[in-house]
Amino acid sequence: MLEMRDLAQAGRYLTQSLRLMVGVPHYGSYLAHHQATHPERPAMSYEEFFRERQAARYSARVGKCC
Repeated sequence: MLEMRDLAQAGRYLTQSLRLMVGVPHYGSYLAHHQATHPERPAMSYEEFFRERQAARYSARVGKCC
């Protein structure tokens, strides 16, 4: 029988998979990358991150931060 923590973990995996399928990277991964490579700059809020990722996916602009 599934326990609540197993069900919660499955939900997190499903959410992460769906985000990756539609091209929205994980905000936690972004924060870890940002802290490791750009600690002197403030990180984007989740809302800013989401808008920036959507714009990057649907625009013709090419490039990355690093």
